[in-house]
Amino acid sequence: MRTIPESELIINDDGSIFHLHVKPEQLADRIVLMGDPDRVDLTASFFDTVECDIRSREFHTITGTYRGKRITALSHGIGPDNIDIVLTELDALANIDFETRKVRKEFRQLTLVRVGTSGGLQPHCPIGSYVVAAKSIGFDGVLNYYRGREKVTLTDFEEAFKAHVNWSALHCSPYVVSADEELVDRVGHDMIKGVTISAIGFYGPQGRYVRMPLADPDLNSRIETFKYNTEVITNYEMESAPLAGLSRLMGHKAMTVCGIIANRLAGESDANYKGSIENLIEKVLDRI
Repeated sequence: MRTIPESELIINDDGSIFHLHVKPEQLADRIVLMGDPDRVDLTASFFDTVECDIRSREFHTITGTYRGKRITALSHGIGPDNIDIVLTELDALANIDFETRKVRKEFRQLTLVRVGTSGGLQPHCPIGSYVVAAKSIGFDGVLNYYRGREKVTLTDFEEAFKAHVNWSALHCSPYVVSADEELVDRVGHDMIKGVTISAIGFYGPQGRYVRMPLADPDLNSRIETFKYNTEVITNYEMESAPLAGLSRLMGHKAMTVCGIIANRLAGESDANYKGSIENLIEKVLDRI
């Protein structure tokens, strides 16, 4: 059995994982993820008890109990690259023996629900609605660096999407992956089921033109008209695809649900969305 070198998996002197600074015994099997470190405090405000409160860079972790369930609330920061860090380190906390640096014989499956904010691309995704990323399209390329990518992605969907939007060869090859179906039904049974794009950035990669002109200013209009069977692209964000894809490769259950705080078609946004997100977090805690 392979011994993982120190250069491949860095463990801090206090026995915690490198970036998160979390120790294996501090991680719950149920994990609620969010981008904003301050939103971890909001999530933990619903907890009945708190075991630990750890901050490291943009990564903020609180583990406690909610109505008898042990739950970890954790912030991942912004972007798909952070998801690669967080998922790898969470899986290591669950499934690597830090003393021997070997994979544990007994696999520990994690259940992960990301709560995010997003911009809607369709009329049926108005501001204030909740959209579950039943499928995600990754513009980030993270999954392409791991063996077995083709076993968890939807190749026909990918090819149809690339053909419709005239995908540039200069971009990372997009991948399409489904969230865990049982988790989607459990958490999002009364929410909009959508196809979410995970972009590699917030501005140009999502079609926002501030000062620098876009290489393909019509890409979003082609994305909005794409249809695969009955499915359309519902919203943009930056993390759902690597979360779903890496979790599937690792054997964990994962999904993303976003509160819609802007509608790109209508050109509207709502910067005062705290109440809507607070309600969504409570729903996730009840259902995870």
